[in-house]
Amino acid sequence: MMRLRKTTQTFLLYGSVLAFTLSSCSTNKYAATDKIYKKQADGFAAIIKSMPPVNQRIDSLAENQQSFVGTVNFGIRKPNFVILHHTAQNSLDQTIKTFTLARTQVSAHYVVSRDGRVVQMLNDYLRANHAGVGRWGNDTDLNSSSIGIELDNNGSEPWPDAQINSLIALLGTLKKKYNIPTANFIAHSDIAPRRKPDPSNFPWKVIAKKGYGLWYDDVLTMPPADFNAEQALRIIGYDISDLSAAIIAFKRHFVQIDITPTLTPADKLILYNLYFKYR
Repeated sequence: MMRLRKTTQTFLLYGSVLAFTLSSCSTNKYAATDKIYKKQADGFAAIIKSMPPVNQRIDSLAENQQSFVGTVNFGIRKPNFVILHHTAQNSLDQTIKTFTLARTQVSAHYVVSRDGRVVQMLNDYLRANHAGVGRWGNDTDLNSSSIGIELDNNGSEPWPDAQINSLIALLGTLKKKYNIPTANFIAHSDIAPRRKPDPSNFPWKVIAKKGYGLWYDDVLTMPPADFNAEQALRIIGYDISDLSAAIIAFKRHFVQIDITPTLTPADKLILYNLYFKYR
């Protein structure tokens, strides 16, 4: 009986160790890239702590004409936009691998999986490489002012409820934490209409009803004869240097059933209504 008890205890102990080992292996799957993350973060921390700051002297002034005295009133980066993307890949693991390869030079703060899992990949206060070349209103460096969220979707799939529910929970936290304006939850295609179509066929109305992004009213008013649709698009935030691209981006977000580069009377009804919300 004693031998059986010891054997059972040994088996249970072995099982516990094995379970811990498997769990550790799973947890440490990205240990190598986590180590690189920490090293880079430490490097940025050292730059921030340097007194005086490194490589920030004024070239045209003599050494005795400039000095450094640390103020006690400062903060860190506060994101003001949230930009949604689709991954254009086939799995969460594939996207994580893409964002942990230095050669890709792309990243995001969060990835939301099809099954609702949320993976944070970067501190909110740091700048991710997700927006690329783009513009929204007068902001031409959206990477510096936004949080990037990648949605696990290859670009032609439906949007599962689990994924949208987790996204809404994430957006709620970000909006509250950083006081992000409702109008500032936008699409990658909104800021880069010439280059990007994502997220495709996204349920913008669903998340707008929750307070993340604007949407048009159910009852619409006819615009006046002199309504300037081009200027309305600009006021909303679109880059109208390529008007056709701006119209397509607007329709991807707010119309979806027709993404031709022409504003129909129905499109103008929607645009006129939104124009007042964004002013």
